[in-house]
Amino acid sequence: MRIHRDLTHLPALRRAVITIGTFDGVHSGHRYIIQQLQETAAACDGESVIITFDPHPREVLQPGGAPVKLLTTLEEKTELLAKQGIDHLVIVPFTREFSELSARAYLEDFLIEKFNPHTIIIGYDHRFGHNREGGLELLEAEQNRYGFQLVEIPQQIVHDLAVSSTKIRKSLQDGNIQLANELLGYHYFLEGTVIHGDKMGRQLGYPTANIELPDPRKLIPAQGIYAIKVYLDKQPSPLKGVMSIGTRPTFNGIDLRLEAHIFDFSQEIYDRLLRVEIISYIRANLKFDNIQDLIAQMDKDSLAAKNVLMS
Repeated sequence: MRIHRDLTHLPALRRAVITIGTFDGVHSGHRYIIQQLQETAAACDGESVIITFDPHPREVLQPGGAPVKLLTTLEEKTELLAKQGIDHLVIVPFTREFSELSARAYLEDFLIEKFNPHTIIIGYDHRFGHNREGGLELLEAEQNRYGFQLVEIPQQIVHDLAVSSTKIRKSLQDGNIQLANELLGYHYFLEGTVIHGDKMGRQLGYPTANIELPDPRKLIPAQGIYAIKVYLDKQPSPLKGVMSIGTRPTFNGIDLRLEAHIFDFSQEIYDRLLRVEIISYIRANLKFDNIQDLIAQMDKDSLAAKNVLMS
């Protein structure tokens, strides 16, 4: 997959079949659209092109609104799309100026001039241009003039996509990892750099890797204890472990921490990249009266995680 970030240096595309969207999470519903994109491109001996935006349009259009929570960072989304075998990913810088393009300018100066599409695959309710003034009706009216074919993604499919994304976010926020993973079609993951903590886990006999995420917009699942698989520096073979997401109530903590304990592992891995795949929810966070009770529970959590990961 070729990645393009500069609209002024796009290559000449061969019978480009394009679709447009945020594709956050690249979940099972998205992959239905991607399959249609690829099949259409293959049928016309063309190239498949996904157009996406960074930052998320809502951050530009509603700067004072609720913070955007992403299932995938831009880098993660790019990696997942690359695995789908797309020919081209175009990451468009979403700016206030871009958002103020009229619908006709969006069509003529952006879609036609930059991509010269053979086919546009678009949702029945997709809106574009200043004040969302453009949509399917404009594309239908102009397709003969500009010589592109139009494929409409039906209402039911678009609805299912929206429902899936909402369900995935809610499932993660509720700690329902099983449903989230099922809808995603893969294990939800967090990826970041291992940073220094206060070494409390080491004193308890459970040394942990404290993970700092690169993007504060990344959605963090509900606080609790989870069975995990761990990939160090993108190595293909996973390690196994248990992770705490929380404020460490037993120690009257305040800040949210991501702490991964890797089974049978003793290397120093500060400043290295760690990807944690979240396999199963074990329990909610609890506040213990003493350290001994906490350690006893950690023993149980580790055993529970090992049992999950063996199955």
